[in-house]
Amino acid sequence: MYVAVKGGEQAIDNAHRLLAAYCRGDAQAAEVSVAQLSQQCPFAISRIMAEGSLYDRDLAGLALKQAGGDLVEAIFLIRAFRTTLSRFGYSAPVDTRAMRIERRISAVYKDLPGGQVLGPTFDYTHRLLNFQLLENRAPVQTDIATAAAVDPSTATDSLSAHRVSDLLRQEGLLSSPTASAGEPVDLSLEPLTFPAQRTTRLQALARGDEGFLMSMAYSTQRGYARNHPFAGEIRMGWVEVEFYCAEMDDTLCLGEIEISECDMVNQFVGSKDALPQFTQGYGLSFGYNERKIMAMALVDRALRGDEFNEPEDAPAQQQEFVLAHCDALDASGFVSHLKLPHYVDFQSELELIRSLRAKASAQQPSEKPSDKRSQPSVRPSHADALEVTDDSAR
Repeated sequence: MYVAVKGGEQAIDNAHRLLAAYCRGDAQAAEVSVAQLSQQCPFAISRIMAEGSLYDRDLAGLALKQAGGDLVEAIFLIRAFRTTLSRFGYSAPVDTRAMRIERRISAVYKDLPGGQVLGPTFDYTHRLLNFQLLENRAPVQTDIATAAAVDPSTATDSLSAHRVSDLLRQEGLLSSPTASAGEPVDLSLEPLTFPAQRTTRLQALARGDEGFLMSMAYSTQRGYARNHPFAGEIRMGWVEVEFYCAEMDDTLCLGEIEISECDMVNQFVGSKDALPQFTQGYGLSFGYNERKIMAMALVDRALRGDEFNEPEDAPAQQQEFVLAHCDALDASGFVSHLKLPHYVDFQSELELIRSLRAKASAQQPSEKPSDKRSQPSVRPSHADALEVTDDSAR
């Protein structure tokens, strides 16, 4: 806090009670439970887990209820709770090739090896309000394991399939990612510094604000970082998380988590010394966060301009601009701090502007009514213009 604020404890307690009452709403209505939020708001839960950097659906549901549906506040709660947890190690890299797929689509291959798996999606809905929900008449429930929307003409194995990026690399048509020097930086332990290597950038983007990333991604599509994207593959499903236990000298499976992954195939590069190859942008997130991973992949590709000797003149290509402003908590905190008392700051500004005005008035020469050249030219106001027009009409 910029200014020490004391007193008003009773008013603050009252504000907390009012907030609880405001979030509760009409006491006659049934109270929503944490379990209901965790199960019936999967997209909000996924965003909270992703931007909060903590995979726990129940805690995300608790944060969502406590925040009254304010996603940024819920992310703040999860991020704060995460700092209290002890760290006992790092998981092994997740193998998304072994993903149990619930959704998998590609915009570059019609007859995709493994099939197009539509899965649960809003893409084909009509965006018409379902008034049956007002009466709690939910649609027919179907076991998700038996309802995978697979194109039967192309399906081979809907649970596991090769990645499109692997297929392109087998033909030498897709560039391989540049290896980062040294161990990856852990942004939860070390501050962000520039220039940041790609692994660091991907960490920041993975927990960056979805709205900001989507805005940056949209700007690239409108020409502010020319990269001509194709959705190579978008997939969502479950992957195993493994941890190497030194005491047992073995890798243990800790369980499964739901993730979303996106490979963007972008404009090709080449030279007289290297054959043309497509480039790539990548996005990955906890839960079902399709819009987020697509935006992340577009921004990731935009930030790789230095690898391909591209001019970096668009906002989405400036890593310091993007990474320093993509975190929702940083942005929300800095904007919200304006609500804190700034009495001293404002009084100093007030005194300064008063003294400047007084000095300017003292130095201004006295006006002579007979000398029209000494009178300032004043543009008539909108109201004056209307008045003259009315007189002229009369």
